[in-house]
Amino acid sequence: MAECTHDCGSCSQDCSKRDLQVSLRAGSSVKKVIGIVSGKGGVGKSLVTSLLAARVNKDGFRSAILDADITGPSIPESFGVGEERATALEGEDALNPVVTDSGIQLMSMNFLLQNETDPVIWRGPVIAGAVKQFWTDVVWKDVDFMFVDMPPGTGDVPLTVFQSLPIDGIIVVSSPQQLVRVIVEKAVNMANMMNIPILGIVENMSYVKCPDCGKEITVFGKSNIDQIAKSFNIPVLARIPMQEETSRAVDAGDIESLDIPELKEAAETVEKLLKK
Repeated sequence: MAECTHDCGSCSQDCSKRDLQVSLRAGSSVKKVIGIVSGKGGVGKSLVTSLLAARVNKDGFRSAILDADITGPSIPESFGVGEERATALEGEDALNPVVTDSGIQLMSMNFLLQNETDPVIWRGPVIAGAVKQFWTDVVWKDVDFMFVDMPPGTGDVPLTVFQSLPIDGIIVVSSPQQLVRVIVEKAVNMANMMNIPILGIVENMSYVKCPDCGKEITVFGKSNIDQIAKSFNIPVLARIPMQEETSRAVDAGDIESLDIPELKEAAETVEKLLKK
């Protein structure tokens, strides 16, 4: 069913309960869809998305990433496939995803541009439509877990993803700064309003570990993520440190080689969804 085109606030219909989900292309298969969200930018959603996809892939599951950050895609570079372009399915109006060395399926706006540095100067509804097409017009092959890297905030694209895709749960990404409560609250409130399960919070840039003594240094001050998570009754799934190794691997397009033990609980939480 198409999205509403009228002013929902002035009509008698309860449009929040309408079935707005769109279907996968025939021949595609995606078992579970996980949204990676935040109330603001710059906290590391794309990093967490990439690391989780790589982790569950190493655990023996088939993973994929739908890069819904249309105007600021960074997923291709992290996996070293920035030069790749999506190919059309022969004889059909559909696209094959780009596949990484370890078999992770990716779809990003950069795979459709003539040059990866070309800007995407589109208005919100057009961007939201492109995200839906990444779901409906791409041949996703036997995916166990699809991770959706969403742009920050609560605008057109997150709303479109929540309404159009069968989201099985979201993970909220935050950072240790004091404004984190507002970040988390925005994302949590939107998920609750849309009846989307919240799997937990991942705190990125949590600390730096001294290479000499091993002491954990809280660059952004003492974190209050535990109190925030408790107030919303959701678990803290991971605290990811700032590491030169991580930055180096991402810049080199070698994120699949990283082993981030702090993400173990987050990955296990996602993987348990297949048992439900």
